[in-house]
Amino acid sequence: MTGSSPVDWLRMRKRLITPTREKIRTRGEGWLDIERAAVVEFTSEDPDYPIESTFVSGEARGWRAAAAGIQTIRLIFDHPQKLSCVSLVFEESEAARTQEFVLRWSADQEGTLKEIVRQQWNFSPPETIREVEEYRIELSSVTVLELVINPDIGGGGGRASLKNCRLS
Repeated sequence: MTGSSPVDWLRMRKRLITPTREKIRTRGEGWLDIERAAVVEFTSEDPDYPIESTFVSGEARGWRAAAAGIQTIRLIFDHPQKLSCVSLVFEESEAARTQEFVLRWSADQEGTLKEIVRQQWNFSPPETIREVEEYRIELSSVTVLELVINPDIGGGGGRASLKNCRLS
């Protein structure tokens, strides 16, 4: 730094930007069409929040269980799938709770399910109401993908919900 003043090295080019809202890719951007690729099984569903709204593009209401307690959503694929990404969005705007979910898969419909991820999240409305998870995976020959949600590990009366689920 010979020949320059101490302030010269502080002339970094920079600019302030506005934060952008997270972008969730739509079906047309490489996501698997679950409606055509799999049968969806689930333990319960609130009629106002049907399971199919979890797999559509755009701003849908998502799925919510009809009752409190642990819930399961299982995708049984018509043909084995190669999966490289799982994107999950959970929302809770009513009650503070700690949720845990487990995502598992199998290459055989009757086979043992292998755990991909187990995750806990604290919802604290109105500040923390959204959990967005995107997992990069390399799985071949997936015939079953299962999501088990414990909506309140503290034993409260929370109902499981899933705003959005995308696979590629």
